[in-house]
Amino acid sequence: MSRPIETDYPAFYKKYIEAIEGKNIEAVIDLYSKDINDFFQNLPNEKADYVYAPNKWTVKDLLQHVIDAERIFVYRATRFSRKDDTMLPGFEENEYAKNAVASNRNFDDLKNEFIFLRKSTDAFLLSLSKEQLSCKGNANGKLITVNAIAFIIFGHILHHKNILVERYL
Repeated sequence: MSRPIETDYPAFYKKYIEAIEGKNIEAVIDLYSKDINDFFQNLPNEKADYVYAPNKWTVKDLLQHVIDAERIFVYRATRFSRKDDTMLPGFEENEYAKNAVASNRNFDDLKNEFIFLRKSTDAFLLSLSKEQLSCKGNANGKLITVNAIAFIIFGHILHHKNILVERYL
């Protein structure tokens, strides 16, 4: 299946999808997965609790957010690809971050969890047929396709990778 078109997702996600190159999800996985995994696996442990400004997330908090968001996106994609038309709620990222208590986590464990999740996500996305990728569902009151969610997963990760590079490292 080709790239998502603007009617496949809410406007909010446009920046994530446009940040991703690749004609389909297979190409996206080939282009980005290894580099993403290498980058996050090699985050320096001495930066784990670093904050670039008051009231901002630590590197651990940011990584936990990326993990939580990816799990939610994959859950949505799973439901919609199975033709479950139940409307799914949104999530409040700051509440998730506050209640995840990433500061109590071992940074290496957090990085390893991310790598395991990424591998699982890639395997799931590669298992989807064109029909499943074209399925739509309602998340947070907005229609979105599974294919768009797949691209958003990568765009969201790259967004936070760029923040790490620009503000934390």
